[in-house]
Amino acid sequence: MKQYYQLSGEETIMQVNGSLEPLTEEQVLEHQEKYGPNELVEGKKKTTLQIFLEQYKDFLVIILIIAAVASGFMGDVESAIVILIVITMNAILGTVQTIKAEQSLASLKKLSGPEAKVLRCGNVVQIPSSEVTVGDIVMLDAGDYIPADGRLTECASLKVDESALTGESLGVEKTTDIIKEDEVPLGDRLNMVYSGSFVTYGRGAFVVTGIGMETEVGKIASLLKTTSEKRTPLQINLDQFGQKLSILILVFCAILFGISIFRGDNIGDAFLFAVALAVAAIPEALSSIVTIVLSFGTQKMAKEHAIMRKLQAVEGLGSVSVICSDKTGTLTQNKMTVEDYYVDEKCIKAADVDVNDPSQSRLLISSMLCNDSKNTDGVEIGDPTETALINLGSKLGLDPEAVRAKYPRESENPFDSDRKLMSTKHTMEGVPTMVIKGAVDVLLDRMTQIQIGDEVRPLTENDRKNIEDQNQNFSREGLRVLAFGYKVVSDEEELTLDDEYDLTFIGLIAMMDPPREESKAAVAECKRAGIRPIMITGDHKVTAAAIAKRIGILEDESEACEGAEIDKMSDEELKDFVEGISVYARVSPEHKIRIVRAWQDKGNIVSMTGDGVNDAPALKQADIGVAMGITGSEVSKDAAAMVLTDDNFATIVKAVENGRNIYRNIKASIQFLLSGNFGAILAVLYASIMALPVPFAPVHLLFINLLTDSLPAIALGLEPGSKDVMNEKPRPMNESILTRDFLLKIGTEGLSVAVTTMIAFMIGYHGSNELLGSTMAFATLCSARLFHGFNCKSDRPVVFTRKVVNNKFLIGAFVLGIILITSVVMIPGLHNMFKVQTLTLTQLLIVYGLAAVNIPIIQAMKGIRLLFRKKK
Repeated sequence: MKQYYQLSGEETIMQVNGSLEPLTEEQVLEHQEKYGPNELVEGKKKTTLQIFLEQYKDFLVIILIIAAVASGFMGDVESAIVILIVITMNAILGTVQTIKAEQSLASLKKLSGPEAKVLRCGNVVQIPSSEVTVGDIVMLDAGDYIPADGRLTECASLKVDESALTGESLGVEKTTDIIKEDEVPLGDRLNMVYSGSFVTYGRGAFVVTGIGMETEVGKIASLLKTTSEKRTPLQINLDQFGQKLSILILVFCAILFGISIFRGDNIGDAFLFAVALAVAAIPEALSSIVTIVLSFGTQKMAKEHAIMRKLQAVEGLGSVSVICSDKTGTLTQNKMTVEDYYVDEKCIKAADVDVNDPSQSRLLISSMLCNDSKNTDGVEIGDPTETALINLGSKLGLDPEAVRAKYPRESENPFDSDRKLMSTKHTMEGVPTMVIKGAVDVLLDRMTQIQIGDEVRPLTENDRKNIEDQNQNFSREGLRVLAFGYKVVSDEEELTLDDEYDLTFIGLIAMMDPPREESKAAVAECKRAGIRPIMITGDHKVTAAAIAKRIGILEDESEACEGAEIDKMSDEELKDFVEGISVYARVSPEHKIRIVRAWQDKGNIVSMTGDGVNDAPALKQADIGVAMGITGSEVSKDAAAMVLTDDNFATIVKAVENGRNIYRNIKASIQFLLSGNFGAILAVLYASIMALPVPFAPVHLLFINLLTDSLPAIALGLEPGSKDVMNEKPRPMNESILTRDFLLKIGTEGLSVAVTTMIAFMIGYHGSNELLGSTMAFATLCSARLFHGFNCKSDRPVVFTRKVVNNKFLIGAFVLGIILITSVVMIPGLHNMFKVQTLTLTQLLIVYGLAAVNIPIIQAMKGIRLLFRKKK
């Protein structure tokens, strides 16, 4: 069966309607019932309950639930209740953040859908685009959005912006001619129009052949359903961390249980204490702390114009090693802009054009007169290349409408894609003049004269060569070039195509969709951070390479290729190929997914940025998909993990920096929790081996976990960010949180806390006063952990720097913690509840002194580690 582009307009109408007449009301209802509404089917949204239950998938949370159940069965109901409260709070926090992100995203969506002009029962009526159905004849004018896919039946100089589908920023010139070839790429189906694109120039009409999910946009939306989402590095790391930590803690608890049995303790009591110790050792607040830290991160990023749809994606961005970016609207402004003039045999930058120079002024005025575009109150209507011409005039102080009023259009030959020319007639300085613009190769063949300053002379072969060379230079830089000329014509007659010969050349204007101002700096920042920036676009190779060179992505022409080359490769070949390529041009959505997968298969964390419908499948396939909030399609936003509300590529670099700082802070929180918990385990292990009483009651462990652990850990998670994280390389995808160096830090710091705690216990226990020993050990362990929070701020010594007081949350947590532990040991009414006794002032000072001594000890160890690293 033939494709619609292989049929004539009449044949297409007959095929979809059964007649050449417009749809009647009865046929409209019949078709709407048959084909459904002209809407994309949204994926099934998760309910609040589903989102809430998903928070319990974490491995540590599952271990804690098992521990809570075990504690309940063994009679330790308080521990079970506390654990369940903590993990439920964590689940609520995660649920609230996810729902808030979805609500923020929903607010970006347009309040109402576009409308369409359709021919029904012989009349043109305006209806919501959702009511357009197969067989409708849709009328198009400049500025109209195209509501469905269809075959053109009328076309008058029609140009359509299809960048959302193809990634190509220039308008596509349309035709009604039949295309005979088979398997024609989307961008080359010049007699078809597609949903999601819009008219930039001319007018036309088309018969609707596909709506909703049957459109090209719908097919891409369907492709999203087959693309799996990736777990972030943090999710993978925390799972692995939870498993390793659980095994370590269970081994320690088993050893303590064995020692207790060996000493002849009651099996039930020994088992209960082992479970209580396991609960104390597992940082049950960790999931909540990570959620809180990520939640604060999302709030900070929202203020910096980035909405995070998934909490873990905040940190995931910090792990990215490859950013695959779309060109149009992401790295560029998605707005054609004049770059250069060529006039009087010299090249002039657009910003340097002098309106007082006769030659430059003549070229500028000609570009505004031979032009159908408008810019009314910032709303641009017309072809992007034409709006670029009038926008330059406005910037230089010439009002396009005032110029057109001064030299009104008297006649015209509209633009035609076959002859690639447009001409208009005006009376200029009392002389009837035809102004003409068009493709350089076409117009140059019709030139017989050239104007240099006030002189008009015959066009020589040398002049022609100079113009052609300049055109080539512009083209190599990815610029689109228009030639301009004029001719004195008859005052009486209308313009005809025969007038478009024997012309006088006045100049060339070169333009392009320029890079965003911040793109070059952002790309440089990515490279400094060890991130490989890659450009993937549907645009032409020359244009893409030119932009990539200007912003620093491309260094050599050999690093650019076209999608057709990828088609010839297997996935294994592509995996080797991507390493040497920085720019991919003329690519399809399938190519983008394959490129992202190839980088992922090489062990990279990949981010994909984009704004078009054609980017959506790759956004979902990527580890971190980043969509544009202003120019981005709804499909791309729904597929992404992050949405930029300012469409600013530099915001991604800020997000990477935030992500790296957040991961650093989470590691600091984990270091704080585990070193403190390890200190408690070592203290209990020492007491068991030395046949001493157990230094802590179960209520002590709960107090530490809930108050003196959680608050400093959260505060460390909110540590102010540092720009030096961008000098580091992305961490390897398979790197565990529990690295050898990290475990060594936890071990040495935990040992320091354990030693000071047991010294306090032995001072209090002197004379077999078990309660006093336990009280001093408990108070020292709590205080030591509060002081230890300052040790965990950085891998470098921070005590004698301003960094020690730059975190108001940590100072607040420390002060509150000291007040709480002092209250517990000094207020008699709390003694029975917490199994402690009152300390004298001397004993209290001993507790604080032993706790504080951990700071100089651990800071000294950091200094020694740094010296050893430098020597290596």
